[in-house]
Parts: sequence; C-alpha cells; structure tokens
Amino acid sequence: MKLTIEIEQEADGRWIAEVPELPGVMVYGASRDQAIANAEALAFRVLAERLENGEPIPQLPMLFAVAS
Repeated sequence: MKLTIEIEQEADGRWIAEVPELPGVMVYGASRDQAIANAEALAFRVLAERLENGEPIPQLPMLFAVAS
C-alpha cells in the first residue's frame, strides 16, 4: 500500500496537502514542496503514535506517492 499525498493550490496561493489514507493528515505550506514535506512529517507522526498505542497501521512497502 502506498500513502497518497493529494495536493492543490488554494486561491490565496497557499498549498494544501492531504493523506486520505490517514484521517486528519491535512497541512498547508507556502510552497508545493513545503506542503508535501509537512504532509510527510505529519503522516510519520500519526503512524508513530498509532504504533506506540498498539493501533493498526497500513502495510507500507512504499511510503508516499504524490498526486497533483
């Protein structure tokens, strides 16, 4: 399973990135690259927290694919 980063530019110029497979992983960035990096960082934090709490996580042979 790959985690998909969906990304789009808002009307105000900011970029928003979301990982649909991980509810709550939605972030903004001033640039496309920053939004992607922020989404990856938050996704790792969510996965780490799930592991620490004994919650299931998706099987991740490849971690991210960016969809625009």
